[in-house]
Amino acid sequence: MRALRNLLVCGLVIGAGLLVAPIAAAQAPALSGDIIADLERLQQALRQGEHERVAERARAQAQRFEGGNAADRWAGALYRQLAAGAAAGVGQHEAAAEQLRQARRTQEAPQAQRDRWLQEEARLRLAAGQTEEAVTLWLDWHQRHDGSPDDRWRLARALAELERWEEAASWVERALAADPTPGERRQALAATVFQRAGRGEQALESLETSLNAQAEPAAWRRAAALAQGLGDAQRAAAIWEAGWRFGVLAGEDDLRQRIELHLAAGTPARAAEYLQVALEDGALPDTQDNRRLLARAWEAARDRERALEAWHVLARRSGEGQDWRRLGLLAHAWGRPELARQAMQQAQRRGEEIDPRWLSTR
Repeated sequence: MRALRNLLVCGLVIGAGLLVAPIAAAQAPALSGDIIADLERLQQALRQGEHERVAERARAQAQRFEGGNAADRWAGALYRQLAAGAAAGVGQHEAAAEQLRQARRTQEAPQAQRDRWLQEEARLRLAAGQTEEAVTLWLDWHQRHDGSPDDRWRLARALAELERWEEAASWVERALAADPTPGERRQALAATVFQRAGRGEQALESLETSLNAQAEPAAWRRAAALAQGLGDAQRAAAIWEAGWRFGVLAGEDDLRQRIELHLAAGTPARAAEYLQVALEDGALPDTQDNRRLLARAWEAARDRERALEAWHVLARRSGEGQDWRRLGLLAHAWGRPELARQAMQQAQRRGEEIDPRWLSTR
């Protein structure tokens, strides 16, 4: 009968995942039938929501037994586990964690069970806002256990909250090794951690893995910005282009950024074509700034006729001497002397200092 009742204690579940594993219970001192029965009654009361009564009784019993023999001290630890379950059930995370801390100091408790309490205490410390204490406990636990991907992600996030970026990056790597296709939130965490740890390429790879038609626009923008920050303008443009084609990126600001990125990536003709269509369709306002961007794009693309035309249109609309001067310089460089002379004359009339030789017929 004693063995049967001990087996019942092995399955004792009290609160947020707190239990005594069968192997651990088998290695612990045997408990009397009265203690087992009392533990079972408190367990049932806890399941029925009697948190206050269970907490009071469990704490009193734990204090009663903590100075006794090995079996008493093991019983006291189990009562503290019950007290922890009762406190956790009403959101008293710090109090629950303290009960588990005291329980795992019991030498009669097998190491496997103390480790289980250690892991749960870490979760409770985190819930109580004691992030640094939680991290210390998790790192201790991981010295003896590989843990699940969830365990690794949890530790990585906690380390990130403490801004211990390099350590967090190491745990993100371990998490990704076991969970190579995490959800969007974990991908975002990985990207942030890698970026703050100075591992820009890993951060970008992590972000790119999560980019699809369902990803938030912010993820696409962040990935493009990160690529640009790494000096890879072509990659940034390609990311933006994909986001645009998926329909995730849209609107005036995103369209203009699409154009700017193609200019930076060395594909100015594409930038000019997009801008030309946008101005004609009204997708972008026909402003002087956008006209100047169009002129710059055609100029960078070395499309002489379109560049000269774009600068000419801009100069007439803006009336600014510097725009006329730019037109004149390009016209001269591209073998259009008459247009160059006329443009320089207009620039001079608008206050630009022009060498007289530009104004003579050549």
